[in-house]
Amino acid sequence: MLMQTYEARLDGLRKELGKRGLDGFVIPISDEHMSEYVGSYAQRLKWLTGFGGSAGSAAVLKDKAAMFTDGRYTVQVREQVDGKLYDYEDVPATSPARWIAANAPAGATIGYDAWLHGIGWTEEAEKLFAKKGIALVPVDGNPIDAIWDDRPEASLAAAVPHADEHAGRSSADKRAEIADWLKNEGYDATVISALDSVAWLLNMRGTDVDNTPVALSYVLAHSDGTAELFIAPDKVTPELTKHLGNAVTVRERSAFEPALANLKGTSVAVDPKHAVAGIFHALEAGGATIVREADPTVLPKAIKNPAEQQGQRDAQARDGAAVSRFLRWLSIEAPKGGVDELAAAAKLREFREAGGVLKDASFDTISAAGPHAALPHYKVDEDSNIPIPPSSIYLVDSGGQYLDGTTDITRTVWVGPGEPSAEMIERNTRVLKGHIQLDMQKFPERTTGGALDALARMHLWNGGVDYGHGTGHGVGSYLSVHEGPQRISKPGGAFPGTETELREGMILSNEPGYYKAGHYGIRIENLVLVVPAGIESEGDYLGFETLTFVPLDRKLVDKDLLSPAEIGWWNDYHAKVWNILSPQLEGEDLAWLETECAPL
Repeated sequence: MLMQTYEARLDGLRKELGKRGLDGFVIPISDEHMSEYVGSYAQRLKWLTGFGGSAGSAAVLKDKAAMFTDGRYTVQVREQVDGKLYDYEDVPATSPARWIAANAPAGATIGYDAWLHGIGWTEEAEKLFAKKGIALVPVDGNPIDAIWDDRPEASLAAAVPHADEHAGRSSADKRAEIADWLKNEGYDATVISALDSVAWLLNMRGTDVDNTPVALSYVLAHSDGTAELFIAPDKVTPELTKHLGNAVTVRERSAFEPALANLKGTSVAVDPKHAVAGIFHALEAGGATIVREADPTVLPKAIKNPAEQQGQRDAQARDGAAVSRFLRWLSIEAPKGGVDELAAAAKLREFREAGGVLKDASFDTISAAGPHAALPHYKVDEDSNIPIPPSSIYLVDSGGQYLDGTTDITRTVWVGPGEPSAEMIERNTRVLKGHIQLDMQKFPERTTGGALDALARMHLWNGGVDYGHGTGHGVGSYLSVHEGPQRISKPGGAFPGTETELREGMILSNEPGYYKAGHYGIRIENLVLVVPAGIESEGDYLGFETLTFVPLDRKLVDKDLLSPAEIGWWNDYHAKVWNILSPQLEGEDLAWLETECAPL
Protein backbone atom coordinates (compact mmCIF):
# COMPACT_ATOMS: atom_id res chain seq x y z
CA MET A 1 0.00 0.00 0.00
CA LEU A 2 1.38 3.39 -1.03
CA MET A 3 2.06 5.87 1.75
CA GLN A 4 0.22 8.97 0.55
CA THR A 5 0.77 11.44 3.38
CA TYR A 6 4.04 12.77 4.72
CA GLU A 7 2.90 11.83 8.20
CA ALA A 8 2.42 8.22 7.08
CA ARG A 9 5.85 8.21 5.44
CA LEU A 10 7.53 9.52 8.58
CA ASP A 11 5.70 6.94 10.67
CA GLY A 12 6.72 4.21 8.21
CA LEU A 13 10.37 5.26 8.43
CA ARG A 14 10.28 5.16 12.23
CA LYS A 15 8.84 1.64 12.15
CA GLU A 16 11.53 0.53 9.70
CA LEU A 17 14.23 2.04 11.93
CA GLY A 18 12.74 0.20 14.89
CA LYS A 19 13.00 -3.11 13.02
CA ARG A 20 16.68 -2.41 12.45
CA GLY A 21 17.41 -1.42 16.05
CA LEU A 22 18.07 2.20 15.11
CA ASP A 23 17.05 5.21 17.18
CA GLY A 24 17.46 7.73 14.39
CA PHE A 25 18.48 8.34 10.80
CA VAL A 26 19.92 11.22 8.74
CA ILE A 27 18.55 11.96 5.26
CA PRO A 28 20.54 14.29 2.94
CA ILE A 29 19.75 15.46 -0.58
CA SER A 30 22.44 13.41 -2.26
CA ASP A 31 23.30 10.48 -4.47
CA GLU A 32 26.27 8.10 -4.57
CA HIS A 33 28.33 10.77 -6.33
CA MET A 34 27.57 13.74 -4.04
CA SER A 35 25.93 15.49 -7.01
CA GLU A 36 24.33 18.93 -6.80
CA TYR A 37 21.34 17.70 -8.81
CA VAL A 38 20.20 14.13 -8.22
CA GLY A 39 18.02 11.76 -10.22
CA SER A 40 14.43 11.03 -9.20
CA TYR A 41 15.50 7.65 -7.77
CA ALA A 42 17.65 9.48 -5.19
CA GLN A 43 15.10 12.13 -4.14
CA ARG A 44 14.59 10.51 -0.75
CA LEU A 45 14.31 13.74 1.21
CA LYS A 46 11.64 15.12 -1.12
CA TRP A 47 9.64 11.88 -0.92
CA LEU A 48 9.84 11.81 2.87
CA THR A 49 9.21 15.48 3.67
CA GLY A 50 7.93 17.30 0.56
CA PHE A 51 10.93 19.67 0.46
CA GLY A 52 11.86 20.45 -3.14
CA GLY A 53 14.96 22.61 -2.69
CA SER A 54 18.39 21.58 -3.95
CA ALA A 55 20.19 21.77 -0.58
CA GLY A 56 18.97 20.50 2.77
CA SER A 57 18.69 17.47 5.03
CA ALA A 58 16.53 15.94 7.72
CA ALA A 59 17.16 14.07 10.95
CA VAL A 60 14.57 11.67 12.35
CA LEU A 61 14.49 10.38 15.93
CA LYS A 62 11.86 8.24 17.64
CA ASP A 63 9.92 11.18 19.07
CA LYS A 64 10.97 14.19 16.98
CA ALA A 65 12.36 15.21 13.61
CA ALA A 66 13.92 18.30 12.07
CA MET A 67 14.58 19.87 8.67
CA PHE A 68 17.87 21.67 8.06
CA THR A 69 18.18 24.38 5.39
CA ASP A 70 20.23 27.53 4.90
CA GLY A 71 18.96 31.06 4.37
CA ARG A 72 18.12 30.43 0.71
CA TYR A 73 15.23 28.18 1.69
CA THR A 74 13.85 29.80 4.85
CA VAL A 75 10.51 30.55 3.16
CA GLN A 76 10.34 27.51 0.89
CA VAL A 77 10.90 24.94 3.64
CA ARG A 78 8.03 26.38 5.66
CA GLU A 79 5.74 26.27 2.64
CA GLN A 80 6.57 22.67 1.73
CA VAL A 81 7.33 20.87 5.00
CA ASP A 82 4.73 20.33 7.74
CA GLY A 83 5.83 22.13 10.91
CA LYS A 84 3.81 19.68 13.01
CA LEU A 85 6.10 16.87 11.81
CA TYR A 86 9.46 18.63 11.59
CA ASP A 87 11.22 21.44 13.46
CA TYR A 88 12.79 24.03 11.15
CA GLU A 89 16.51 24.41 11.81
CA ASP A 90 18.85 26.95 10.22
CA VAL A 91 22.27 26.05 8.82
CA PRO A 92 25.04 26.90 9.65
CA ALA A 93 23.70 27.95 13.07
CA THR A 94 23.12 24.24 13.68
CA SER A 95 23.46 20.96 11.78
CA PRO A 96 21.87 17.50 11.80
CA ALA A 97 24.75 16.10 13.84
CA ARG A 98 24.62 18.87 16.45
CA TRP A 99 20.84 18.61 16.67
CA ILE A 100 21.00 14.83 17.16
CA ALA A 101 23.71 15.21 19.79
CA ALA A 102 21.45 17.62 21.68
CA ASN A 103 18.23 15.61 21.29
CA ALA A 104 19.11 11.89 21.19
CA PRO A 105 19.58 10.05 24.50
CA ALA A 106 22.93 8.60 25.56
CA GLY A 107 23.28 5.09 24.20
CA ALA A 108 21.26 5.87 21.06
CA THR A 109 22.24 4.30 17.74
CA ILE A 110 21.94 6.60 14.74
CA GLY A 111 22.00 5.19 11.21
CA TYR A 112 23.31 6.81 8.05
CA ASP A 113 23.77 5.72 4.44
CA ALA A 114 27.53 5.75 3.83
CA TRP A 115 26.90 6.03 0.07
CA LEU A 116 25.11 9.36 0.49
CA HIS A 117 27.38 11.19 2.96
CA GLY A 118 30.91 12.53 2.60
CA ILE A 119 33.70 11.13 4.74
CA GLY A 120 34.21 14.54 6.39
CA TRP A 121 30.61 14.64 7.62
CA THR A 122 30.88 11.06 8.86
CA GLU A 123 34.07 11.62 10.84
CA GLU A 124 32.87 14.87 12.39
CA ALA A 125 29.55 13.31 13.40
CA GLU A 126 31.30 10.29 14.92
CA LYS A 127 33.50 12.54 17.08
CA LEU A 128 30.56 14.67 18.18
CA PHE A 129 28.38 11.65 19.00
CA ALA A 130 31.17 9.89 20.90
CA LYS A 131 31.22 12.74 23.42
CA LYS A 132 27.52 12.11 24.06
CA GLY A 133 27.67 8.32 24.14
CA ILE A 134 25.81 8.05 20.81
CA ALA A 135 26.81 5.53 18.12
CA LEU A 136 26.79 6.35 14.40
CA VAL A 137 26.49 3.25 12.21
CA PRO A 138 26.29 2.74 8.43
CA VAL A 139 23.11 0.99 7.30
CA ASP A 140 22.94 -2.06 5.06
CA GLY A 141 20.52 -0.72 2.47
CA ASN A 142 18.76 2.61 2.86
CA PRO A 143 15.67 2.26 5.13
CA ILE A 144 13.72 4.78 3.03
CA ASP A 145 14.13 2.53 -0.01
CA ALA A 146 12.51 -0.28 2.01
CA ILE A 147 9.28 1.71 2.46
CA TRP A 148 9.23 3.76 -0.78
CA ASP A 149 7.00 1.43 -2.77
CA ASP A 150 6.86 3.40 -6.02
CA ARG A 151 10.48 4.59 -6.00
CA PRO A 152 11.67 5.27 -9.56
CA GLU A 153 14.45 3.15 -11.00
CA ALA A 154 17.81 4.75 -11.73
CA SER A 155 18.02 5.86 -15.35
CA LEU A 156 19.19 3.32 -17.91
CA ALA A 157 19.44 5.85 -20.75
CA ALA A 158 22.40 5.31 -23.05
CA ALA A 159 25.69 7.09 -22.35
CA VAL A 160 27.02 8.81 -25.47
CA PRO A 161 30.42 9.99 -26.72
CA HIS A 162 31.15 13.72 -26.57
CA ALA A 163 32.94 14.64 -29.78
CA ASP A 164 36.56 15.78 -29.61
CA GLU A 165 35.61 18.85 -31.69
CA HIS A 166 33.58 20.07 -28.69
CA ALA A 167 35.82 18.63 -25.96
CA GLY A 168 38.97 20.07 -27.52
CA ARG A 169 41.05 17.13 -26.22
CA SER A 170 40.79 13.37 -26.59
CA SER A 171 39.98 11.14 -23.64
CA ALA A 172 43.32 9.37 -24.16
CA ASP A 173 45.14 12.69 -23.76
CA LYS A 174 43.23 13.46 -20.56
CA ARG A 175 43.87 9.98 -19.14
CA ALA A 176 47.57 10.36 -19.94
CA GLU A 177 47.62 13.62 -17.94
CA ILE A 178 46.03 11.90 -14.95
CA ALA A 179 48.44 8.94 -15.31
CA ASP A 180 51.42 11.32 -15.27
CA TRP A 181 50.07 12.93 -12.11
CA LEU A 182 49.63 9.53 -10.44
CA LYS A 183 53.19 8.48 -11.34
CA ASN A 184 54.67 11.77 -10.18
CA GLU A 185 52.87 11.48 -6.84
CA GLY A 186 53.68 7.79 -6.45
CA TYR A 187 50.06 6.57 -6.49
CA ASP A 188 48.74 3.48 -8.27
CA ALA A 189 45.21 4.69 -8.98
CA THR A 190 42.61 7.34 -8.26
CA VAL A 191 38.85 7.07 -7.76
CA ILE A 192 36.85 9.43 -9.98
CA SER A 193 33.35 9.48 -8.51
CA ALA A 194 31.94 12.94 -9.34
CA LEU A 195 29.71 12.49 -12.38
CA ASP A 196 30.97 15.56 -14.21
CA SER A 197 34.57 14.44 -13.63
CA VAL A 198 33.81 11.02 -15.15
CA ALA A 199 32.10 12.74 -18.08
CA TRP A 200 35.04 15.08 -18.67
CA LEU A 201 37.72 12.40 -18.37
CA LEU A 202 36.07 9.97 -20.79
CA ASN A 203 34.48 12.57 -23.11
CA MET A 204 31.15 10.94 -22.32
CA ARG A 205 27.75 12.48 -21.64
CA GLY A 206 24.33 11.20 -20.58
CA THR A 207 20.79 12.10 -19.57
CA ASP A 208 20.59 10.50 -16.12
CA VAL A 209 20.28 13.72 -14.12
CA ASP A 210 18.07 16.70 -14.92
CA ASN A 211 19.99 19.77 -16.08
CA THR A 212 23.43 18.12 -16.11
CA PRO A 213 24.40 15.86 -19.05
CA VAL A 214 26.04 13.03 -17.13
CA ALA A 215 25.76 9.24 -16.91
CA LEU A 216 25.61 7.36 -13.59
CA SER A 217 29.05 5.75 -13.38
CA TYR A 218 32.41 5.59 -11.61
CA VAL A 219 35.97 5.44 -12.92
CA LEU A 220 39.12 3.92 -11.49
CA ALA A 221 42.00 5.59 -13.33
CA HIS A 222 45.37 3.86 -13.18
CA SER A 223 48.92 5.13 -13.41
CA ASP A 224 49.51 3.27 -16.70
CA GLY A 225 46.86 5.38 -18.48
CA THR A 226 44.18 2.68 -18.42
CA ALA A 227 40.85 3.09 -16.70
CA GLU A 228 37.91 1.02 -15.52
CA LEU A 229 34.41 2.40 -16.11
CA PHE A 230 31.68 1.06 -13.82
CA ILE A 231 28.30 1.57 -15.46
CA ALA A 232 25.01 -0.30 -15.95
CA PRO A 233 25.39 -2.59 -19.02
CA ASP A 234 22.14 -1.30 -20.55
CA LYS A 235 23.75 2.13 -20.88
CA VAL A 236 26.66 0.94 -23.00
CA THR A 237 26.19 1.08 -26.79
CA PRO A 238 28.56 -0.18 -29.50
CA GLU A 239 29.25 3.48 -30.31
CA LEU A 240 30.35 4.14 -26.73
CA THR A 241 32.48 0.99 -26.62
CA LYS A 242 34.28 2.05 -29.81
CA HIS A 243 34.73 5.58 -28.45
CA LEU A 244 36.27 4.37 -25.18
CA GLY A 245 38.78 2.08 -26.90
CA ASN A 246 40.84 -0.80 -25.55
CA ALA A 247 42.43 1.15 -22.69
CA VAL A 248 39.09 1.55 -20.89
CA THR A 249 37.59 -1.61 -19.41
CA VAL A 250 33.81 -1.46 -19.01
CA ARG A 251 32.44 -3.22 -15.92
CA GLU A 252 29.03 -3.41 -14.27
CA ARG A 253 28.24 -0.55 -11.89
CA SER A 254 27.46 -3.12 -9.19
CA ALA A 255 31.07 -4.34 -9.41
CA PHE A 256 32.46 -1.01 -8.19
CA GLU A 257 32.39 -1.67 -4.44
CA PRO A 258 33.90 -5.18 -4.77
CA ALA A 259 36.60 -3.73 -7.05
CA LEU A 260 37.57 -1.23 -4.34
CA ALA A 261 37.82 -4.08 -1.86
CA ASN A 262 40.30 -5.84 -4.18
CA LEU A 263 42.89 -3.06 -4.20
CA LYS A 264 44.94 -4.47 -1.33
CA GLY A 265 48.54 -3.29 -1.38
CA THR A 266 47.90 -0.37 -3.72
CA SER A 267 48.02 3.37 -3.08
CA VAL A 268 44.74 5.01 -4.08
CA ALA A 269 44.05 8.76 -4.24
CA VAL A 270 40.52 9.76 -3.22
CA ASP A 271 39.00 13.24 -3.01
CA PRO A 272 37.13 13.63 0.29
CA LYS A 273 35.12 16.52 -1.17
CA HIS A 274 33.68 14.40 -3.99
CA ALA A 275 33.75 10.79 -2.78
CA VAL A 276 31.18 9.36 -0.36
CA ALA A 277 32.15 7.64 2.86
CA GLY A 278 31.22 4.25 1.39
CA ILE A 279 34.18 4.49 -1.00
CA PHE A 280 36.58 5.07 1.88
CA HIS A 281 35.05 2.22 3.86
CA ALA A 282 35.36 -0.23 0.94
CA LEU A 283 39.00 0.69 0.29
CA GLU A 284 39.82 0.47 3.98
CA ALA A 285 38.21 -2.94 4.34
CA GLY A 286 40.16 -4.20 1.32
CA GLY A 287 43.51 -3.08 2.65
CA ALA A 288 44.33 -0.30 0.19
CA THR A 289 46.41 2.68 1.27
CA ILE A 290 44.13 5.71 0.98
CA VAL A 291 45.61 9.11 0.19
CA ARG A 292 43.29 12.09 0.46
CA GLU A 293 43.94 14.23 -2.61
CA ALA A 294 41.89 16.63 -4.70
CA ASP A 295 40.23 15.06 -7.73
CA PRO A 296 42.95 15.49 -10.40
CA THR A 297 40.39 16.25 -13.11
CA VAL A 298 38.89 19.27 -11.34
CA LEU A 299 41.46 21.91 -12.30
CA PRO A 300 42.04 20.85 -15.94
CA LYS A 301 38.25 20.60 -16.35
CA ALA A 302 37.86 24.17 -15.06
CA ILE A 303 40.53 25.60 -17.39
CA LYS A 304 38.78 25.62 -20.76
CA ASN A 305 40.83 24.91 -23.87
CA PRO A 306 40.46 27.01 -27.06
CA ALA A 307 37.77 24.72 -28.54
CA GLU A 308 35.71 24.93 -25.35
CA GLN A 309 36.15 28.70 -25.18
CA GLN A 310 34.94 29.17 -28.74
CA GLY A 311 32.12 26.72 -28.17
CA GLN A 312 30.98 28.80 -25.23
CA ARG A 313 30.98 31.97 -27.36
CA ASP A 314 28.93 30.22 -30.04
CA ALA A 315 26.44 28.79 -27.52
CA GLN A 316 26.07 32.16 -25.82
CA ALA A 317 25.34 33.89 -29.13
CA ARG A 318 22.49 31.48 -29.93
CA ASP A 319 21.23 31.58 -26.36
CA GLY A 320 21.31 35.37 -26.29
CA ALA A 321 19.10 35.55 -29.36
CA ALA A 322 16.56 33.21 -27.73
CA VAL A 323 16.52 35.18 -24.46
CA SER A 324 16.14 38.45 -26.38
CA ARG A 325 13.14 37.10 -28.31
CA PHE A 326 11.65 36.11 -24.96
CA LEU A 327 12.23 39.54 -23.40
CA ARG A 328 10.52 41.27 -26.32
CA TRP A 329 7.57 38.87 -26.03
CA LEU A 330 7.43 39.50 -22.28
CA SER A 331 7.49 43.28 -22.76
CA ILE A 332 4.32 42.98 -24.86
CA GLU A 333 2.38 40.27 -23.04
CA ALA A 334 3.20 40.73 -19.33
CA PRO A 335 1.79 44.28 -19.01
CA LYS A 336 -1.60 42.87 -20.11
CA GLY A 337 -1.69 40.84 -16.88
CA GLY A 338 -2.22 37.43 -18.46
CA VAL A 339 1.24 35.86 -17.95
CA ASP A 340 2.17 33.86 -14.85
CA GLU A 341 5.58 32.62 -13.70
CA LEU A 342 5.18 29.11 -15.10
CA ALA A 343 3.91 30.37 -18.44
CA ALA A 344 6.86 32.75 -18.74
CA ALA A 345 9.35 29.96 -17.95
CA ALA A 346 7.67 27.69 -20.51
CA LYS A 347 7.79 30.42 -23.16
CA LEU A 348 11.49 31.01 -22.53
CA ARG A 349 12.11 27.27 -22.93
CA GLU A 350 10.13 27.38 -26.17
CA PHE A 351 12.33 30.16 -27.57
CA ARG A 352 15.47 28.19 -26.66
CA GLU A 353 14.11 24.99 -28.21
CA ALA A 354 13.20 26.79 -31.45
CA GLY A 355 16.87 26.74 -32.45
CA GLY A 356 16.78 22.95 -32.62
CA VAL A 357 20.04 22.40 -30.71
CA LEU A 358 19.03 22.78 -27.05
CA LYS A 359 19.76 19.59 -25.10
CA ASP A 360 18.30 20.62 -21.73
CA ALA A 361 18.01 23.51 -19.32
CA SER A 362 21.17 23.98 -17.26
CA PHE A 363 19.03 24.37 -14.11
CA ASP A 364 15.39 24.91 -13.24
CA THR A 365 14.45 28.39 -14.42
CA ILE A 366 13.99 30.95 -11.66
CA SER A 367 10.91 32.78 -12.99
CA ALA A 368 10.18 35.21 -10.18
CA ALA A 369 7.50 37.89 -10.07
CA GLY A 370 7.03 40.61 -7.46
CA PRO A 371 7.94 39.38 -3.96
CA HIS A 372 9.18 36.03 -5.33
CA ALA A 373 12.05 37.90 -6.98
CA ALA A 374 13.30 38.65 -3.46
CA LEU A 375 14.00 34.91 -3.00
CA PRO A 376 17.39 34.37 -4.73
CA HIS A 377 16.81 30.61 -5.23
CA TYR A 378 13.06 30.64 -5.77
CA LYS A 379 11.69 27.67 -7.73
CA VAL A 380 8.26 28.08 -9.23
CA ASP A 381 5.81 25.17 -9.16
CA GLU A 382 2.05 24.73 -9.45
CA ASP A 383 1.57 25.66 -5.79
CA SER A 384 3.76 28.78 -5.73
CA ASN A 385 2.94 30.05 -9.25
CA ILE A 386 1.54 33.61 -9.40
CA PRO A 387 0.66 35.99 -12.24
CA ILE A 388 3.33 38.54 -13.15
CA PRO A 389 1.71 41.76 -11.91
CA PRO A 390 1.72 44.76 -14.25
CA SER A 391 3.80 47.63 -12.86
CA SER A 392 6.31 45.36 -11.10
CA ILE A 393 9.80 43.90 -11.30
CA TYR A 394 10.26 40.45 -12.86
CA LEU A 395 13.49 38.45 -12.46
CA VAL A 396 14.40 35.50 -14.67
CA ASP A 397 17.52 33.40 -14.07
CA SER A 398 17.89 30.62 -16.62
CA GLY A 399 20.30 28.68 -18.79
CA GLY A 400 20.65 26.11 -21.52
CA GLN A 401 22.75 23.04 -22.19
CA TYR A 402 24.20 22.85 -25.70
CA LEU A 403 26.82 20.47 -27.12
CA ASP A 404 29.26 23.39 -27.34
CA GLY A 405 28.52 25.19 -24.08
CA THR A 406 26.51 25.72 -20.90
CA THR A 407 24.77 29.06 -20.38
CA ASP A 408 23.50 30.90 -17.30
CA ILE A 409 21.99 34.40 -17.45
CA THR A 410 19.85 36.56 -15.17
CA ARG A 411 17.90 39.57 -16.33
CA THR A 412 15.74 41.83 -14.18
CA VAL A 413 13.11 43.82 -16.08
CA TRP A 414 10.39 46.32 -15.36
CA VAL A 415 6.93 45.15 -16.39
CA GLY A 416 4.81 48.16 -17.34
CA PRO A 417 2.72 50.15 -17.45
CA GLY A 418 4.04 53.00 -15.40
CA GLU A 419 7.55 53.57 -14.13
CA PRO A 420 9.61 51.79 -11.48
CA SER A 421 10.04 53.53 -8.15
CA ALA A 422 13.05 55.71 -7.43
CA GLU A 423 14.25 53.10 -4.94
CA MET A 424 14.06 50.28 -7.50
CA ILE A 425 16.04 52.34 -10.00
CA GLU A 426 18.63 53.33 -7.41
CA ARG A 427 19.09 49.74 -6.17
CA ASN A 428 19.31 48.31 -9.69
CA THR A 429 21.85 50.97 -10.66
CA ARG A 430 24.02 50.05 -7.67
CA VAL A 431 23.84 46.38 -8.69
CA LEU A 432 24.78 47.39 -12.23
CA LYS A 433 27.74 49.45 -11.00
CA GLY A 434 29.03 46.44 -9.07
CA HIS A 435 28.59 44.19 -12.08
CA ILE A 436 30.51 46.65 -14.27
CA GLN A 437 33.27 47.11 -11.69
CA LEU A 438 33.94 43.38 -11.53
CA ASP A 439 33.68 42.97 -15.30
CA MET A 440 36.25 45.72 -15.95
CA GLN A 441 38.71 44.75 -13.22
CA LYS A 442 42.29 43.73 -14.06
CA PHE A 443 44.19 41.67 -11.49
CA PRO A 444 47.55 39.96 -11.09
CA GLU A 445 47.92 36.23 -11.65
CA ARG A 446 47.36 34.14 -8.49
CA THR A 447 44.49 36.41 -7.40
CA THR A 448 41.69 34.49 -5.72
CA GLY A 449 37.97 34.83 -6.27
CA GLY A 450 37.59 35.88 -2.66
CA ALA A 451 39.88 38.86 -3.26
CA LEU A 452 37.57 40.20 -5.99
CA ASP A 453 34.21 39.76 -4.30
CA ALA A 454 34.04 43.18 -2.63
CA LEU A 455 34.32 44.90 -6.00
CA ALA A 456 30.81 43.75 -6.90
CA ARG A 457 29.45 44.83 -3.49
CA MET A 458 31.18 48.16 -2.94
CA HIS A 459 28.45 50.37 -4.44
CA LEU A 460 25.74 48.45 -2.59
CA TRP A 461 27.70 48.70 0.66
CA ASN A 462 28.05 52.44 0.15
CA GLY A 463 24.26 52.54 -0.03
CA GLY A 464 23.90 50.50 3.15
CA VAL A 465 22.71 47.27 1.50
CA ASP A 466 24.17 43.89 0.47
CA TYR A 467 23.18 40.48 -0.87
CA GLY A 468 23.47 37.10 0.83
CA HIS A 469 24.78 34.86 -1.95
CA GLY A 470 28.11 34.52 -3.72
CA THR A 471 29.01 36.78 -6.62
CA GLY A 472 30.28 34.15 -9.04
CA HIS A 473 30.52 30.40 -9.60
CA GLY A 474 32.42 28.34 -12.13
CA VAL A 475 30.59 26.99 -15.19
CA GLY A 476 31.26 23.78 -17.13
CA SER A 477 31.52 23.06 -20.85
CA TYR A 478 28.31 21.12 -21.63
CA LEU A 479 28.53 19.96 -18.03
CA SER A 480 27.57 21.31 -14.63
CA VAL A 481 26.35 24.90 -14.49
CA HIS A 482 27.92 25.10 -11.02
CA GLU A 483 31.48 23.85 -11.49
CA GLY A 484 34.43 24.23 -9.15
CA PRO A 485 36.93 24.86 -7.92
CA GLN A 486 36.82 28.61 -8.60
CA ARG A 487 34.33 30.93 -6.96
CA ILE A 488 33.90 34.65 -6.36
CA SER A 489 32.43 35.07 -2.89
CA LYS A 490 33.15 36.51 0.52
CA PRO A 491 36.24 34.81 1.97
CA GLY A 492 35.49 32.40 4.77
CA GLY A 493 31.89 31.91 3.68
CA ALA A 494 29.88 28.71 3.58
CA PHE A 495 30.99 27.84 0.04
CA PRO A 496 34.43 26.46 -0.88
CA GLY A 497 36.50 27.89 -3.71
CA THR A 498 37.03 31.50 -2.65
CA GLU A 499 40.73 30.76 -2.06
CA THR A 500 41.18 29.18 -5.50
CA GLU A 501 43.41 31.23 -7.77
CA LEU A 502 41.71 32.34 -10.95
CA ARG A 503 43.45 30.93 -14.03
CA GLU A 504 43.32 31.88 -17.69
CA GLY A 505 40.56 29.82 -19.32
CA MET A 506 38.25 29.61 -16.32
CA ILE A 507 34.61 30.62 -16.79
CA LEU A 508 32.66 32.28 -13.98
CA SER A 509 29.39 34.06 -13.44
CA ASN A 510 29.25 37.74 -12.47
CA GLU A 511 25.96 38.13 -10.60
CA PRO A 512 25.57 40.76 -7.88
CA GLY A 513 22.04 41.42 -6.65
CA TYR A 514 19.74 43.10 -4.16
CA TYR A 515 16.66 41.62 -2.47
CA LYS A 516 13.98 43.50 -0.54
CA ALA A 517 12.09 40.80 1.32
CA GLY A 518 8.41 40.68 0.49
CA HIS A 519 8.71 43.27 -2.27
CA TYR A 520 11.15 42.72 -5.14
CA GLY A 521 14.57 41.43 -6.10
CA ILE A 522 17.28 42.38 -8.59
CA ARG A 523 20.13 40.38 -10.09
CA ILE A 524 22.29 41.02 -13.15
CA GLU A 525 24.23 37.99 -14.36
CA ASN A 526 26.60 37.46 -17.27
CA LEU A 527 29.22 34.77 -17.71
CA VAL A 528 32.85 35.83 -18.10
CA LEU A 529 36.04 34.12 -19.27
CA VAL A 530 39.38 34.73 -17.54
CA VAL A 531 41.81 36.06 -20.19
CA PRO A 532 45.13 37.94 -20.31
CA ALA A 533 44.51 41.54 -19.28
CA GLY A 534 46.15 43.07 -22.34
CA ILE A 535 47.63 45.97 -20.37
CA GLU A 536 51.15 47.13 -19.66
CA SER A 537 51.97 45.62 -16.29
CA GLU A 538 54.73 44.52 -14.01
CA GLY A 539 54.12 40.79 -14.09
CA ASP A 540 51.28 38.84 -15.68
CA TYR A 541 47.81 40.32 -15.28
CA LEU A 542 44.41 38.84 -16.06
CA GLY A 543 40.95 40.23 -16.74
CA PHE A 544 37.53 39.11 -17.93
CA GLU A 545 36.04 38.66 -21.39
CA THR A 546 32.26 38.93 -21.29
CA LEU A 547 30.52 35.93 -22.85
CA THR A 548 26.82 36.75 -22.34
CA PHE A 549 25.12 39.22 -24.67
CA VAL A 550 21.49 40.21 -23.98
CA PRO A 551 20.21 43.77 -23.44
CA LEU A 552 19.91 45.13 -19.91
CA ASP A 553 16.74 47.00 -18.93
CA ARG A 554 17.46 50.72 -19.32
CA LYS A 555 14.20 51.65 -17.51
CA LEU A 556 15.84 50.50 -14.26
CA VAL A 557 18.99 52.62 -14.68
CA ASP A 558 19.72 56.12 -13.38
CA LYS A 559 22.32 57.48 -15.79
CA ASP A 560 23.18 60.26 -13.34
CA LEU A 561 24.52 57.65 -10.88
CA LEU A 562 26.91 56.22 -13.47
CA SER A 563 30.45 57.47 -14.08
CA PRO A 564 31.63 58.25 -17.62
CA ALA A 565 33.55 54.94 -17.61
CA GLU A 566 30.42 53.05 -16.59
CA ILE A 567 28.34 54.74 -19.29
CA GLY A 568 31.10 53.80 -21.72
CA TRP A 569 30.89 50.18 -20.57
CA TRP A 570 27.11 50.19 -21.05
CA ASN A 571 27.35 51.59 -24.57
CA ASP A 572 30.22 49.29 -25.58
CA TYR A 573 28.37 46.27 -24.18
CA HIS A 574 25.18 47.04 -26.06
CA ALA A 575 27.09 47.71 -29.27
CA LYS A 576 28.47 44.17 -28.95
CA VAL A 577 24.98 42.84 -28.18
CA TRP A 578 23.77 44.43 -31.42
CA ASN A 579 26.68 43.08 -33.47
CA ILE A 580 26.26 39.52 -32.15
CA LEU A 581 22.47 39.23 -32.05
CA SER A 582 21.22 41.40 -34.92
CA PRO A 583 22.22 38.88 -37.64
CA GLN A 584 20.04 36.30 -35.86
CA LEU A 585 16.91 38.43 -35.46
CA GLU A 586 14.44 39.96 -37.87
CA GLY A 587 11.21 41.98 -38.01
CA GLU A 588 9.82 43.19 -34.68
CA ASP A 589 12.50 41.32 -32.72
CA LEU A 590 15.20 43.21 -34.59
CA ALA A 591 13.44 46.55 -34.14
CA TRP A 592 13.14 45.87 -30.39
CA LEU A 593 16.83 45.00 -30.18
CA GLU A 594 17.80 48.21 -31.96
CA THR A 595 15.84 50.28 -29.44
CA GLU A 596 17.31 48.41 -26.46
CA CYS A 597 20.87 48.75 -27.77
CA ALA A 598 20.74 52.49 -28.42
CA PRO A 599 23.42 54.45 -26.50
CA LEU A 600 22.44 55.39 -22.95
